[in-house]
Amino acid sequence: MSPESRQTFLVSRTDAIGDVVLTLPVCGRLKQLFPGCRVVLIGRTYTAPVAAACPWVDDFLNVDELLKQPQAEQVAILQAFGAAAIIHVFPNKALARLAQKARIPVRIGTRNRWLHWLTCNRLVALSRRHSPLHEAQLNLKLLQPLGTPPELALPEIADLVRLNAVAPLAPQFAQLLRQRQPGQLNVILHPRSRGSAREWGLGHFGHLARLLHQAGHRVFISGTAAEGEELAEWLSQHAPFLTADLTGQLSLPQFIAFIAAADGLVAGSTGPLHLAAALGRHALGLYPPIRPMHPGRWAPLGPHAEYVVFDKPNCEDCRAQPAACTCIRAIGPMVVAARVLAWEPLLLVD
Repeated sequence: MSPESRQTFLVSRTDAIGDVVLTLPVCGRLKQLFPGCRVVLIGRTYTAPVAAACPWVDDFLNVDELLKQPQAEQVAILQAFGAAAIIHVFPNKALARLAQKARIPVRIGTRNRWLHWLTCNRLVALSRRHSPLHEAQLNLKLLQPLGTPPELALPEIADLVRLNAVAPLAPQFAQLLRQRQPGQLNVILHPRSRGSAREWGLGHFGHLARLLHQAGHRVFISGTAAEGEELAEWLSQHAPFLTADLTGQLSLPQFIAFIAAADGLVAGSTGPLHLAAALGRHALGLYPPIRPMHPGRWAPLGPHAEYVVFDKPNCEDCRAQPAACTCIRAIGPMVVAARVLAWEPLLLVD
């Protein structure tokens, strides 16, 4: 492929928010390798705001809406992009078949998916489960058929994990953040994971909220409306230590804007953690040592991203009991608080 010609690339990642964030380096790398190219991210409805906030993404194709159309229309929509290639970062059977029917010239997938042998014409040997590489590094390997130069080091990849808040933060929330005093931190705690990661536990998050409050900082709790209902009793018990309960109050564009205007966020390996890291905020991830959930694979990437993991060779004893993972809960609240208290306040992003 000629780097000089303006080409369109489709990047398919049709799963969760954190996974999409760690796919952004694929979009950024395409921009580096093919200056002036057009990058279209294919994703689910709820990840559209992530695409809108990424400077590397020129357009977004909503796969949920696409698959509602008659099949002939689905093929026509894909053909209309005039794409030079589609990169199936996350395997999706329907999209793989559609890309083949649309006769996209280069269709890239992994060799370990049998459907890709039938629908793709460029196969990459890639096994994620037992790989020692970070998820972002694994994603970039799918660009090999495009003639990519030597692989980037992880710090270089981290530079390509970038988001900018697009929606202006609603005045009431902007004002709430601006009420901090000099030296105070606005810290978001995101206790739940919706099953996507091992959870640190409400007891630990409550202890952390108290420690941060006692140190003079401001604590915000984030989560969905359903999570807010689940946390109602906990939120009531810890109300004296909380500046605000944000559960169920923010759409994803507004949540992105709120994170961008706060100092940082503490969470397990969840979408909000990766959003905070990509937005250039302090992002402290809490991880178990168990593979493939460990930080070597899923650590947040960004200029102020970091993580804490219990120092144990593995967490095999907890594999069968994810709701009672003793390894992640062995991380003490004092340890996490010490990390947060070392943060420097960040300028508000208007």
